Amino acid sequence: MGSAPRIAIDAMGGDVGPEVMLAGAALAFKRRSDLSFLLFGDEAAIRAELDTHDALTGISEIVHCEDVISAEDRPRQAIRRARTTSMGKAIAAVKAGEAQAMVSGGNTGALMAMSKLALRTMPGIDRPALAALLPTLGENDLVMLDLGANTECDAQNLVQFAVMGAAYARVVLDLPRPRVQLLNIGTEEMKGTDELKDAAAVLREADYLGMSFDGFIESDKISRGDVDVVVTDGFSGNIALKSVEGTARFVTDLLRRAFSSSIRSKIGFLISRPATELLRHHLDPNSHNGAVFLGLNGLVVKSHGSATERGVANAIRVAARMVREDLTRKIIEDLDNISAHRAAVAAK
Repeated sequence: MGSAPRIAIDAMGGDVGPEVMLAGAALAFKRRSDLSFLLFGDEAAIRAELDTHDALTGISEIVHCEDVISAEDRPRQAIRRARTTSMGKAIAAVKAGEAQAMVSGGNTGALMAMSKLALRTMPGIDRPALAALLPTLGENDLVMLDLGANTECDAQNLVQFAVMGAAYARVVLDLPRPRVQLLNIGTEEMKGTDELKDAAAVLREADYLGMSFDGFIESDKISRGDVDVVVTDGFSGNIALKSVEGTARFVTDLLRRAFSSSIRSKIGFLISRPATELLRHHLDPNSHNGAVFLGLNGLVVKSHGSATERGVANAIRVAARMVREDLTRKIIEDLDNISAHRAAVAAK
């Protein structure tokens, strides 16, 4: 296990800002008391919220920032203001080793651009990927990546994503050998692009890694619980993610409308309330909050902008666990194993 995690928090990120970000930090600390925080943003606003969370006072340090990245800022604009904004300074704290990970609910494009520029990609990784947990019908959630960082990927990128996704699943899902599949338009080996086929060929031979590669998966099977890591390019992944989220909202809205349509349906709602509450919790994005930029020389977690304090606490939990389990080292070890295997094959 690693050292006690110190998390840098962009307190101004998200739809609400310091109120929710600090409440989430307080909840995360209540769950695990080995945490400490660097809080970046407007000092007066942060101090006002900090005064309402006594538990955070002795474990938090405020770093005043005059500027904030808005939802409308483009990545290039954000990069130019990295040294003055709460988001940019929080990333810089990870680079300097002042914090082991950072969490922000702010502008995703800006966060990715600044993180990639400041932290750079790990040795052996060509491009970072955005990974998140999705609910399933199985015993655990699944990891899916890439969810929008890279619209076009070659076979090598997909293999690297599989390695990073499997390492992440071993850490956050406690799976010694996660089941990995590539998202495709069919499960047959001859289907899909050349990039998918080439990546599959490499992964089929990678039984020496901490994963079990199970070929291709179609998008309608993602949530069945038969896979632990789904790998795809950012274009397809982002579409698939939004389709899943949209379907979840459709189901919950449909149920709400059905249960309010008549007196009989309202009585039915009261009878089935335990089941509907379980469904609501399972589909609540706050229960799965915390997307991760994998492949950087530093740990960066993106929280939903609309996350509640429980959602922010979950994002902090994800960041802290990656620190404790030394995720970066595990990814490097797997990449080294691939390189060693290729060298051994070439030498034959």
